[in-house]
Amino acid sequence: MHNPGHRFPAQDRFADGAQFVAGRPAKGTSGQSYAVVDPATGDAVYTYELAGPADVDAAVGAARDAFPGWSATTPGERSDAMHRFAAVLADRADEFARAESLQCGKPIKLTREFDVPGTIDNTAFFAGAARHLQGQSAGEYSGDHTSYVRREPIGVVGSIAPWNYPLQMAAWKVLPAIAAGNTIVLKPAELTPLTSLMFAEAAIEAGIPEGVVNIVTGAGRDAGEHLVGHPDVAMTSFTGSTGVGKRVAEIATATVKRLHLELGGKAPFVVFDDADLEAAVHGAVAGSLINTGQDCTAATRAYVQRPLYDAFVAGVADLMETVRVGDPFDPATDLGPLVSHAQRDRVAGFVERARSYARVVAGGTAPGGDLARGAFYRPTLIADAAQDSEVVQSEIFGPVLVVVPFDSDDEGIRLANDIPYGLAASAWSRDVYRANRATREIKAGCVWINDHIPIISEMPHGGYKASGFGKDMSTYSFEEYTQIKHVMFDNTAVARKDWHRTIFGDR
Repeated sequence: MHNPGHRFPAQDRFADGAQFVAGRPAKGTSGQSYAVVDPATGDAVYTYELAGPADVDAAVGAARDAFPGWSATTPGERSDAMHRFAAVLADRADEFARAESLQCGKPIKLTREFDVPGTIDNTAFFAGAARHLQGQSAGEYSGDHTSYVRREPIGVVGSIAPWNYPLQMAAWKVLPAIAAGNTIVLKPAELTPLTSLMFAEAAIEAGIPEGVVNIVTGAGRDAGEHLVGHPDVAMTSFTGSTGVGKRVAEIATATVKRLHLELGGKAPFVVFDDADLEAAVHGAVAGSLINTGQDCTAATRAYVQRPLYDAFVAGVADLMETVRVGDPFDPATDLGPLVSHAQRDRVAGFVERARSYARVVAGGTAPGGDLARGAFYRPTLIADAAQDSEVVQSEIFGPVLVVVPFDSDDEGIRLANDIPYGLAASAWSRDVYRANRATREIKAGCVWINDHIPIISEMPHGGYKASGFGKDMSTYSFEEYTQIKHVMFDNTAVARKDWHRTIFGDR
């Protein structure tokens, strides 16, 4: 396994703690210590003090103090700062990739080719988008007045990000918020704070003022709930499970906050009988195993029309056997560990229970040997599960794909929608009419055709149903991070308006 030479290179810079408030690292004050654990080895690689309510207050205060100055900058000034931000991230790309692999167990080829480049691109995108925050054009809609719309920042944003994509989720929360002129306090997951801290540090290096981007790393019930309920926080953006999202919504509602929720997913992968079988097999393996399956858009439910079902199951099983599970820092590794041993055991529990009602075709075990210390789990394929079974209905969040047959096109689409979630989906067909029908009728925030997983900065990401509401990425995200003001000018210079007679006097 990897050696201490792969340790977190910025560790000394955050020796004082995993908080970043008003432009500098700080120590938490909860009195509780927490260790970041390398999931490939089980070794602690960074220990820090968790944030408590007082730390959240300090971070919100710093963001509140920075808001008047930052919100008053011109779009061009914010754009320039964010272009510098993208350049700093690019200069430090390898350090970010290594830190992300260390704390998450992601294969280094994934962090170098997906997580980090995607974050740099997202930063560059919002640097440009900052210049395009227009409202509606002016016009005389009443005849006697000129109206126009101002799009204004909301204020202090309090965001909570998950552990599966710590760097990318930090970017998805921070970038649209600050591009629109807001300031932000981000709470990353306790398991994976390192790259969020580095991201805030890079913002300062790029010249973004102190207090615009702040990080508090603490437990959800302490730091997280205090952040969501803070009276000086004007908006909450949360990415995580649907269960926790419901709790976030309850707290935010009590203070009438703007709320953006990106919650769980259980993406269907619908293969019609005219699909390119080889493409579908490769897409299913890649789409189900990305980030060791810890992705809310991952392909988790493959519905395959019966003529292709047996060949699809056999093809996926064969291809999964070629996936190389191993050291995340080995460039040849395809699949790293899950984020923790607890998560590995949770995934294994789903598979073990499924043996009583379905067929485990491939995987279904943790590897031994040199990998036994880590939170590894083999790529797993489950077939012949019923639609109402646990592995079909529940979010497993691991390297597990469940395959279910269907007969008619109507049945395939019905099964795809027969789930509480609606974040992402894909359909596989050579028939444009079938494909178009799938895009219309599958209830999900993103529907891919003949592919599964690619995302781009220019397009929105967000869900239907229990997968939440609101959008990350793209200019659509500004709808979450700005408020709309109608401004109306009288054009008549007449003191006594005709409408006044409805309140007093006669015509």
